[in-house]
Amino acid sequence: MNQAPLLLFDLGGVLIENACFDDLNAMLAQPLDSLAIRERWLASSSIRAFELGQIPAQEFAERFIAEWDIPLTPEAFLTAFISWPRGFYAGARELIASLRQRYRVGCLSNSNALHWAKFGGFQGEFDVTLSSHLIGVIKPDRAAFVRALEECDRPASEVIFFDDSRPNVLMAQSLGIRTFHVDGFQALLPVLQAQGLV
Repeated sequence: MNQAPLLLFDLGGVLIENACFDDLNAMLAQPLDSLAIRERWLASSSIRAFELGQIPAQEFAERFIAEWDIPLTPEAFLTAFISWPRGFYAGARELIASLRQRYRVGCLSNSNALHWAKFGGFQGEFDVTLSSHLIGVIKPDRAAFVRALEECDRPASEVIFFDDSRPNVLMAQSLGIRTFHVDGFQALLPVLQAQGLV
């Protein structure tokens, strides 16, 4: 690499504790296993539209409830939905602050207006913040990673990406981005250490 790499992180399930799949499963008449619920989430038309910023929260709730057959009112569902990302894992903020002293650090997340606002748009947390609902492209689509490289003004060879979703990891790798699959903050730390980044 010609210069220090850009470190690009997914948020939910990497830096932020996310109860999405556990809490969603508890709402379903027939709970799904971990892989099945993740696959159904990625294929969900209502999630995709909301996380691309194409529909407002009320319409999202109505469509999601119908799509997943959830016995809640839209208002009750949205209250639960907002609570799914719990907050930064203990030590995650400090780690990012430390990494920013040596590297440019960004986030690339599939998110939405409600969750983004809950965290204040991550103002001051990263050098670059990329959310699907703001940039109009979504992982694991190739366009999301192409857009991220453009926004960060770096070639793929100078970016290291960390995500907890295998489809996202595989797509990033196909573009030449050095990528690591990490499931949770505790899995991230050993990878950073092994790569000599901390």
